[in-house]
Amino acid sequence: MAGSDLGCVMVAVDGSDESMNALRWALGNLNLRPSSEESRSSFVILHVQSPPSISVGLNPGAIPFGGPSDLEVPAFTAAIEAHQQRITQAILDHALKICAEKNVNVKTQVVVGDPKEKICEAAEKLHTDLLVMGCRPFGPIKRMFLGSVSTYCTNKAHCPVIIIKGSTTS
Repeated sequence: MAGSDLGCVMVAVDGSDESMNALRWALGNLNLRPSSEESRSSFVILHVQSPPSISVGLNPGAIPFGGPSDLEVPAFTAAIEAHQQRITQAILDHALKICAEKNVNVKTQVVVGDPKEKICEAAEKLHTDLLVMGCRPFGPIKRMFLGSVSTYCTNKAHCPVIIIKGSTTS
């Protein structure tokens, strides 16, 4: 078990098995600093949503609906945003269910943008003591083209980063 100098542990979750295994690992292996009235120690579960235009993969202005696009495109964007909210809530619900067995202070945070940048920004803003992430098993070619969120965060985050690879048992 890690020492109890940790006041804020952030776990980035994206709904993948790898990220949920990282959460299980953090809950099972890390002890937070005992809470005091001045500082409340916590696990922060962070989820980064992609902006709607990125998740759709096309420019809403190019949708061939016919008629005035200013009426239909906002409805399309709103539908995409509502769908993303449902996905985000399902991911957070799953993460909180994992946390329910442990007696820890858990907070959730959702941000929108590029996961690599937003995870690092959130870790800095919250003065995170440790960032825990899962790592998807990309091969070298896929990793070269897609990049790796965990590699980026390891290099750019202003706090220590633990990458949990593969499956863990708890």
